[in-house]
Amino acid sequence: MKLNLFSGGAAKAVVTGLQADFEQRHGATLDASFGAVGTMRDKLLAGAPCDVIILSDALIKDLEKQGHVVAGSARPLGRVETGVAVRTGTPPVTVADGASLKATLAAARGLYVPHLKQSTAGQHIADVLRRLGLDEALADRIHEYPNGAVAMGELAKTTGDGMVGCTQVTEILYTPGVTLVGQLPEEYGLSTVYTAACCSKASYPEAAKAFVETLGGAASLALRKQAGFVV
Repeated sequence: MKLNLFSGGAAKAVVTGLQADFEQRHGATLDASFGAVGTMRDKLLAGAPCDVIILSDALIKDLEKQGHVVAGSARPLGRVETGVAVRTGTPPVTVADGASLKATLAAARGLYVPHLKQSTAGQHIADVLRRLGLDEALADRIHEYPNGAVAMGELAKTTGDGMVGCTQVTEILYTPGVTLVGQLPEEYGLSTVYTAACCSKASYPEAAKAFVETLGGAASLALRKQAGFVV
């Protein structure tokens, strides 16, 4: 039995942390795909086989209204903040308030971000840059990737100082070679609730339901907190 799962990158550490035990208990193989939430939603809508989907709560609610996920099956994993990172070992930056965030971004030699249209964090980062008046000034220094995990992986490979990344805290925490320096200041922050649900066309609905309950249940609480979810 192969259980197909589509997930926003924010939940990767939780999914992979639960995978081995779930597979052993249920005699299943979990085939998990991670990416920007918009990309994962589009894969589902295009008809790709999917049993469990984890996206922002707003997208899950939309899919439930459209009949693509089972009504009443959704379980929240928790809230994820958006943060700023540097390559491990390089000088930290300051993002404590709007002024320091603007100064840090303006001085950056490179800004590593997830897809500015398809990802939750990317859309927000694009808006923050506009609000700070930095969108045009930083245009040629922005390094945009399919999702935050890839962006942080590329940040980890950089050389020299002045390289900054911005994505969801969970993606920063599980990427080797980058260090979280702080959340975006409150006036520019973004909190996103991620939710798991069973897909209406699941090939294995009972196994899908069991994994959704595991993802959002008490047994995964410590793992979710460790991964950076606020529960």
